[in-house]
Amino acid sequence: MFLYRCLGRLPFPLLYPLAWLTYLLLYYVAGYRKAVVKENLAGAFPDQSEREVTVLAKKFYRQFAQVGLEIARARYMDETDFRERVEILNPELIAECSGGMRQSVIILTIHQGNWEWMLHGLATTLGVPLDPVYKPLHSPAADRFMREVRSRFGSRPVAISEATRDILRRRREFRLLVMVADQSPVRRERSYWTRFMHRDAAFYLGAETIARTTGFPVLFAQCRRLRRGHYQMELHKLGEAPYDGEAHSLTESYVRMAERAIREEPESWLWSNRRWKRQRQEN
Repeated sequence: MFLYRCLGRLPFPLLYPLAWLTYLLLYYVAGYRKAVVKENLAGAFPDQSEREVTVLAKKFYRQFAQVGLEIARARYMDETDFRERVEILNPELIAECSGGMRQSVIILTIHQGNWEWMLHGLATTLGVPLDPVYKPLHSPAADRFMREVRSRFGSRPVAISEATRDILRRRREFRLLVMVADQSPVRRERSYWTRFMHRDAAFYLGAETIARTTGFPVLFAQCRRLRRGHYQMELHKLGEAPYDGEAHSLTESYVRMAERAIREEPESWLWSNRRWKRQRQEN
């Protein structure tokens, strides 16, 4: 972790040559989760040939290496850096859905592009408090570093285990509540099963439960990679009160938005995650 912190201090002209070397080591030497990545890609794009899947996998590893070092760099970037490198296409949708910044908004996103930079780009552009809901990492040192990254510019990370209680306690305060909700829930958590990229997959119901309880509007944030070190964020409306108390239309809409974003830019999603490790009968 000490080395990772040090790498974050490198200027961008040195960071990206190092990212290329990291890609070569990850893909050709270590073979980091290569079988998982190719299996995920083959299942998500069944019409692609083995060669096409390999080409896409290599593109993923190149971007994966770059984003990993960019996240380390985020600890030492200032507000100007993020405003220059993250373009927010339609920030006015926040004001529209929140009634002029009077009601909190839930923002759902996925592990695509640079999701950490996207959060800071939104916070620095709007100048409003942003609370990312996160799942603590197994490594205490890595978790501590990521909390430092996510706590910048007035943001206040909230552990997923404390999120519902924290949000309800502060429901009258205006905040942007950000959740990266595309990971697989653990077995003990209540899940919603649906088709996702041609396979059955479980999704968290936490955001949907919070939205129903609070009446907060929900947006989807899509991150696109414009070029190396530069990203674009676009907001889409997912739902607003009153919500259906029975159907899972909000979560279903999120999944369909996620699929559309992934198909638009497949190489920049987190294919190394064991997203389809659970089987439907385990639920």
